[in-house]
Parts: sequence; structure tokens; C-alpha cells
Amino acid sequence: MEVLKESRAKIDALDDQIVDLLAQRMDIVREVGIIKSKDNISAVQPDRVIEVRERCAQRAALKGLNPGMVRKIYGVIIDEAHEIEQAILSK
Repeated sequence: MEVLKESRAKIDALDDQIVDLLAQRMDIVREVGIIKSKDNISAVQPDRVIEVRERCAQRAALKGLNPGMVRKIYGVIIDEAHEIEQAILSK
């Protein structure tokens, strides 16, 4: 498997960046949750969910990625964001 070592190291480095970006995104989600709590705004905004998922799917298609895969990934990301916001709103 030595032949794969360099490629796997590149993938690992990208995975680290993805996780770091997800952490940054969830930090902003927490900020949004606080704002929603103060302004009595629901955690789930259905129109925004569609907007985010479709914007990312379109970008994925432009980059040669499967838009369906990206929709699934963003479904998980958005669900987690809603859980974080709901926890803040419940306090």
C-alpha cells in the first residue's frame, strides 16, 4: 500500500480542513441560535433549508460533483444545525 501513501496523506489533510470548516460553520450556527432566541425566531426556516441545499447542489454540479450526494451531506449538516439551534432556543 506504499503506492497509496501520498494520496492518502492528501486526503487526510483535506479531511482535516473539512472538519475544521464544519466546526467553524457550527460556531456560526450557535451565534444564529442566540439571535433567534433573542428575537423569538423558529430554529427551522424551511425556505432557507431549501435555499442552502440547492445552492450547494448547484455549486457541486459546477465542480463536477454529484449534486445528490451534496444534498445528502447538507441534509445531515442542516439537521445538526437545527439540533444546535433548538438546544439554544430551549434554554
